[in-house]
Amino acid sequence: MMKSDTIKSPATFTGSFKILFMLALAVGAYGCSSSSMMDDTSATVPSIEPKPMTEVTPPSPDPRVGLKAGLFDAEEAIWNLNMLSQTPPPENFVGVTNSDLAFKDNYAFQGNYNGVIVWDVSNPRSPELVVDYLCPASQSDVSVYGNLMFVSGEGFGGRLDCGTEGVQTAVSKDRLRGIRIFDITNIEEPKYIANVQTCRGSHTHSVLKDPEDDENVYIYVSGSAPVRPAEEMPECVNAMPEDDPNSSLFRIEVIKVPLDNPEEAAIASSPRIFEDLKAPPTHGLAPADLERVREAEESGAFIVEIGGTPRVLPDRFVSQLMGNVMQERGNETGEPTAADSAALREQLPDMIAQMFGGGDDAEERGPNQCHDITLYPEIGLAGGACEGYGLLLDITDPVNPKRVDAVADSNFSYWHSATFSNDGKKVLFTDEWGGGGQPKCRETDPYEWGANALFTINDDREMEFQSYYKLSAPQTELENCVAHNGSLIPVPGREIMVQSWYQGGISVFDWTDVSNPVEIAFHDRGPTDATSMGMGGSWSVYWYNGLIINSEIARGLDIFELEPSPYITQNEIDAANTVKLDYLNAQGQPKFEWPTTFALAKAYVDQLDRNEGLSDADIASLRAGISNAERGNKNVLNELAGNIEAKARSSSQSEKVRTLAQTLRDLASM
Repeated sequence: MMKSDTIKSPATFTGSFKILFMLALAVGAYGCSSSSMMDDTSATVPSIEPKPMTEVTPPSPDPRVGLKAGLFDAEEAIWNLNMLSQTPPPENFVGVTNSDLAFKDNYAFQGNYNGVIVWDVSNPRSPELVVDYLCPASQSDVSVYGNLMFVSGEGFGGRLDCGTEGVQTAVSKDRLRGIRIFDITNIEEPKYIANVQTCRGSHTHSVLKDPEDDENVYIYVSGSAPVRPAEEMPECVNAMPEDDPNSSLFRIEVIKVPLDNPEEAAIASSPRIFEDLKAPPTHGLAPADLERVREAEESGAFIVEIGGTPRVLPDRFVSQLMGNVMQERGNETGEPTAADSAALREQLPDMIAQMFGGGDDAEERGPNQCHDITLYPEIGLAGGACEGYGLLLDITDPVNPKRVDAVADSNFSYWHSATFSNDGKKVLFTDEWGGGGQPKCRETDPYEWGANALFTINDDREMEFQSYYKLSAPQTELENCVAHNGSLIPVPGREIMVQSWYQGGISVFDWTDVSNPVEIAFHDRGPTDATSMGMGGSWSVYWYNGLIINSEIARGLDIFELEPSPYITQNEIDAANTVKLDYLNAQGQPKFEWPTTFALAKAYVDQLDRNEGLSDADIASLRAGISNAERGNKNVLNELAGNIEAKARSSSQSEKVRTLAQTLRDLASM
């Protein structure tokens, strides 16, 4: 219902004064039952009045536009967040890509292409380095469970012995491509205890703790690299499934890890969740990219077509391919001739077809691997972000996940990661258009490209598209920017997410109304370099036990906290911070549950105020009564609950009114 118009206040009664006026009216409503309720009316007045999401007013002009460049001294813009600390990486990790994050107790585990960095964040204003474990491998995607740490390796240079010299040969018994397992009982000295090799390596992985199995954890592995040669790993088969049923393509790996004996971890299954998927629809190049191709072509650059999209062939590949052509033509001068260039242009289509596949059959196939899989065991579902598709998987049998739905979108280029709403009725997918290494948040780029796609999940477990969300501030040609990793913030009754956008910074947005997501906070820096695009920005940012912790690709570790605003009140922040996790792997999404607290009740009141779910008089009475109960007079709580429950049916927020009433009764019984 709309707020009551039965009581008219003067036009000058606004903000806190209006609330005090309504509180005075509330005294009469409860005077006969609780004479001491209004001992201190000012304590019940929120310092910042809640506003509906339709009235969000971001800073204008947007302070993220035009920020000065710098690596560790870039200009910054921040809104509704408080920066607690910025910590550069340790010496052996400076200049090397920082990747994903995991959390346990008071520790943050930060992946890096050189290994793993462990931070003690118990004092978030001054994180302390616990250990910088040197063990190179891309991407060093990291997860934790109990006293175990799991780290992904996909690149060709990762070594079984964690050596820094790399692997120089095409086939090697020393190469690590898969999952490393560490014992972190002594967190200062991780002990490398096992590894599980896979045929395509592990670009990312997700840890599944099955609620029905306390003896094992399961790791879902996504590997996107080429299949290893059989000479290196005999069970690896680089063939289509119809040609060889043991094909290493079109499947994921599920690793079973016995908790009492993790050294025996092994692949338990290789589910083919991509069967019968056709090639998804795609979009072409953005205007700025088309112009770049046109200019390159006019200047004589070599243009190739991959997946139907024209691309400028990088110089390093031109040199390699030109050398092959010159050798075939007997040119030993060291300098290519016009005839050599003409021959290369003629041969390029066949060369590209051999490298990336070709033919009608290849063009009709769907994805053969996922980039990332978000597991939500409490609801028995997973969201697979699988290159050209978003998949919904049934994971009630952890070893044998089953695809239950698949969606494609011509606006999406590369389905990258997924996040569910806490109730599991919505899911959000990100699009890593350009692979994360290109500027895709330019003013001329379409809003729907490189964005998030938001879906509802119906009772038949089918995904239904609702809307897109993309960073609103345009970024420059010098900033790699596209949707990337994030997580929910446990604000009760709302879906609020914090998300990384590489050099677009971090964005906090509300997607409770899945058809109208709204940004409510942000942080951004200028480019890492003022003259050319250098890699940097937020790889992943997650909420963990009251903190927002950001893995900055080039700059280290950032820690923030939310600041109250009209769009998220202090009561809502306090309620979120009552959720305490023992550990967090964002790709193993936990179900948030809130303890019964006064902060929870006050958060619901603020939300009913924001969304006009009760009248001003009812809101004022609730705040007064709850304040009185906090001071020890809990007798009023049951009466408050009964009063608002009687009004639930006529409220536009009936479910939330009933939830608040139950919370008040629970508080009364404590």
